[in-house]
Amino acid sequence: MAINFAASLLIVLLWAFPKFWYTAKDESQSVGWFQEKTDLPGWDYFEIPVAESAERVLVADTLFSGEFVNTTNFLKVTAFSARRLSEDMNEIGLFVHTPDRCWTESGWQISPSQPETVTISINDRDILFERRIFSFQGVQHLVYFTGLIDGQTLPYRLDHNLSVAMRFQLNHEQDKSTAGATARSSDSRFWNRIWESFTSRRRITGPKQFLRISTEISGQSDNEDTILRNFIASWLT
Repeated sequence: MAINFAASLLIVLLWAFPKFWYTAKDESQSVGWFQEKTDLPGWDYFEIPVAESAERVLVADTLFSGEFVNTTNFLKVTAFSARRLSEDMNEIGLFVHTPDRCWTESGWQISPSQPETVTISINDRDILFERRIFSFQGVQHLVYFTGLIDGQTLPYRLDHNLSVAMRFQLNHEQDKSTAGATARSSDSRFWNRIWESFTSRRRITGPKQFLRISTEISGQSDNEDTILRNFIASWLT
């Protein structure tokens, strides 16, 4: 009986531990979600419908998907935002769907580039964005993406799929879905995110917002970086 009681107590403690541990907030920053705008001066907005299959996977409460075209030089910027106000443990996490995973599994190639992250000030909030250069059929795109949880910036990077994606390209895996699951479970970046969440006492699950912005690279990516930085500051409030 004593062993059964101890085992039952251990199960209860393990079940209750996350509810008490993952309760920290960053007192140095405000709490709130970013709202997307469509009426940007000098830009025309065109909605890009999200495929029904993608909607089922995202399970988002709100979705924003569109393309902005500059009225002066016809430069195009694609913007995407998904917000999930609650999360079911049985659903795929919103941050699983980063370009490092989804884009590479769809045939895009990651080009090694530096820096891997950039910090952008939005309404006096410093937001860390992952920065990537992807190519498809000979055309390169500069991509920024980031996320919020509980209305605050993340205490960890969204780079958990990066090294796995690079290995896909090097090894030319045939069954990417199966190989990807195995690679992710043994990937140090993936487990680093778990550890960073634990030490910061900030949740991995919970209300989330995911943001992704991209533009085609016409020459050197330095100019495209400036374009995306300026665009993000105008697009989000």
